[in-house]
Formats: sequence, C-alpha cells, structure tokens
Amino acid sequence: MQISNGVMAGAISGATPGMVWIKSSASVGNGNCVEVASLASGGVALRNSRFPDGPALVFTAAEIEAFLRGAKDAEFDHLTR
Repeated sequence: MQISNGVMAGAISGATPGMVWIKSSASVGNGNCVEVASLASGGVALRNSRFPDGPALVFTAAEIEAFLRGAKDAEFDHLTR
C-alpha cells in the first residue's frame, strides 16, 4: 500500500495492523512530542502527538537515515537555541 504525505495518521494506523507509534524517552509529558512509526514499506511515518489523528509525514528509510545522521552530527542544534 502506497501511503502519501499528509494522510491522516489514523488512516495509516488503520491500514497497517500492529503498527506502533513511539516517542522519545526524552519527551517531558507536556504534549510537545513527535511520534514515529515503521511502515510495511520500510519507510517511517511521523506525527504530532497532540494531534494523533491529524496528518502524518511519510519518509523513506533513506530519508530518515540521512536526517538521523545529521541530527547525530549536531547539524540541527541551532534550531533549538
């Protein structure tokens, strides 16, 4: 099943039995969390935890790998300063 960006996160979950949304253990419980879920296609869906049925962004495994590599190398640290 091809899942597009901006599709409602609830629709992704409904079409993907056993799908689990996870968030970082660094989340402080104030609702400002990003959640991710693995897709059967090998990609990753990303949603805002405050809007669990709202739209989700969908990335390929290569896109997520590139982003995580940059995050680990502190390329995005300036965004939170």
